Amino acid sequence: MRVKAVISYDGSAFYGFQKQTSTPQTVTGSIEKALKQLQIDTTIVGSGRTDRGVHATGQVIHFDLPEFWTDTEKLKNILNRRLEAIYFQSLTTVPETFHARFDAQKRLYRYLFKTTKPSVFERNYIAYYPRQFNIKKLNHALGCFIGEHDFRYFYKTGSEVHTTVRKVFKADCYEKKGYFVIRFEANGFLRSQVRMMVNTAILYAQGDIDYATLEAQIDGHRQSVTSLAPPEGLYLARISYPLPLQVSV
Repeated sequence: MRVKAVISYDGSAFYGFQKQTSTPQTVTGSIEKALKQLQIDTTIVGSGRTDRGVHATGQVIHFDLPEFWTDTEKLKNILNRRLEAIYFQSLTTVPETFHARFDAQKRLYRYLFKTTKPSVFERNYIAYYPRQFNIKKLNHALGCFIGEHDFRYFYKTGSEVHTTVRKVFKADCYEKKGYFVIRFEANGFLRSQVRMMVNTAILYAQGDIDYATLEAQIDGHRQSVTSLAPPEGLYLARISYPLPLQVSV
């Protein structure tokens, strides 16, 4: 039986989402370990990978259960008691053909930052950009990412990709109670793409690069910015799928 789970996690507790041979302390590795303790030997498939230090409030995963596990609500509660820094918001049955990554239509990320130094309680969850910036210029820069582009100059190489073309549906920034929130929604993202787009847009808003430099990198003519925004401000917020997904058992 295939199940779909919506999970949240504290990225500061893990070395990224994807399982690694060098450490068991990953989101995937931690969940698979907890499942094995319940005699469930399965593989976790996520809607996408998040880097070390990046958080999630709406990551989606799927995995398969053996026949003797039919009570998904009970399993959800057991996992929430056993896991630290990971929380299962929901666990539902889905068609056997459902795929957390390939069936996703839209992915929404939020990036939180402050221009005043975060407190000791915020430092793992809010990015810090100490210099002032022009929010109108920031939104102008973010608007340039909307649409379909070849983002070959906006990702961290090292993993195989079939295409670097992605379609961005939403990109903006707003301020709330001293915090700045950048939103990106797209059909998909390349490795570290959001963090590079955030940093490039903020550099433009601070006056460190001009519009021609920003435009040239978005259009794929020339790469001038390679640095990434800090990971602690990034949250995978929502994954959208076609409906309906749930099946009765």
